Amino acid sequence: MSLSPDQIRQVAKLARLELNPSLTEAYAGQLSNILALVDQLSAAKTEGVGPMAHPLEMTQRLRPDAVSQPDQREAFQAIAPAVQDGLYLVPKVIE
Repeated sequence: MSLSPDQIRQVAKLARLELNPSLTEAYAGQLSNILALVDQLSAAKTEGVGPMAHPLEMTQRLRPDAVSQPDQREAFQAIAPAVQDGLYLVPKVIE
């Protein structure tokens, strides 16, 4: 699939992107190459190929799920501009 310069201008308009007219031909060629690559990837035979969680055969090292930082809530709320019932108060920004 290839894109024409008119299609590039239309896509730019729909995306509300400012498009330099001198680069329209170049963008059309680049996007057409990307679409050709996607077509090529879509045509690849993937039957019997299992999904991979990682490209390398490795296991993820995990650390224990344990608290490693002290609770500093009171220290942070002491310097906050406004706090009530343990919650930070922020100014209303939407009427």
